[in-house]
Amino acid sequence: MNAQMDNSPEDNDRRMVTVKTIQQLKGKRPIVAVTAYDAAVARLVDPFVDWILVGDSVGNNQLGFSDTVPVTLEMMVHHTAAVCRAGPKSLVVSDVPFALAYRDLDVLLDGCCRLVQEGGARAVKIEVGSEAVIDKIKVLVEAGIPVVGHIGLLPQTVQVLGGYRSFGKHEQGRMRLLDWAKKLEQAGCFSVLGEMVAPAAALAIKEALEVPFIGIGCGVGCDGQILVINDILGLNEQVPGFVKRYGDLAGEIRKAVGFYADDVRAGRFPEPPRERG
Repeated sequence: MNAQMDNSPEDNDRRMVTVKTIQQLKGKRPIVAVTAYDAAVARLVDPFVDWILVGDSVGNNQLGFSDTVPVTLEMMVHHTAAVCRAGPKSLVVSDVPFALAYRDLDVLLDGCCRLVQEGGARAVKIEVGSEAVIDKIKVLVEAGIPVVGHIGLLPQTVQVLGGYRSFGKHEQGRMRLLDWAKKLEQAGCFSVLGEMVAPAAALAIKEALEVPFIGIGCGVGCDGQILVINDILGLNEQVPGFVKRYGDLAGEIRKAVGFYADDVRAGRFPEPPRERG
C-alpha cells in the first residue's frame, strides 16, 4: 500500500472532512469511501479515506442477517454512534434503514434527526426508488440534514428484485437513472451514489452532475469509489465480482486463533512468570 497520500496516518494536521470538502473534490481527485460499523475499524480506516459510511450492510456483514432488510433505526443509531466515538475526521454518513423513506415525512425526519443527533452522523444516505422519496429529500435538506441519494441497485429492495443485477445497460434504463440523478441534485443532495450501474451510464451521470457521483460496482467512470470494509479485508467468503480483496483477514484470524488454541492445549500459554533480576 502506498502510504504517501493526502490522508496518511502521518498527516496529523488533517482537517475535518465536510460536505463542502467532498463537493470540492469533484474533478480534482477520486473520492475514497468505505463502510465501518464500530469504533475500532473506524479508527483504523479514518486516516486513509474521505468518508465513512455506516451502512445498513452491517446486517449481512456483522449481525448475521442474510440482507439489509432486518436492520432497524435503533441498530443504525447504535452503530453510527460507535463509529463516531472513534473521533474520525472523515465525513460520517449513516444509512437510512429499510422502508423509513417511504413512511410519512414526519417519521422520516424524526429518524434522520436521530441518526444525526444521537448517532453523530454528519449526513445520511437514502435509497431512492420513487419520485416521492426525492420530494422528501428536499425537505430534509431544507431542515439542515445533508443527504446522499442512492440509485441503481437498492439492496433494501432485493427481495422484490429477486436478486442482484446491473442497472442502466439499455437506453431506457440509462435515461431513467440519469433523470433521477439530476432530480436528486436539484433536491439538494450533496452527492449521488450508484450501485451496480452499467459503466457507460455511470460515466454519463458523472459528467451530467455538478455534485460527485460515487460508485460501487460501476466501473472507473465515477468521481469516487466505495466498498464494504469486510470485502476489502477478505472477511467474507463470497464477494461481488467487482470487489478487489486487499487482504485475507479471515485467514489471519483463523491462523492466530489456531496458534492460541494450540498453545493453551499444549500448556505453552500462559507462560510461567519471569523472575525479576
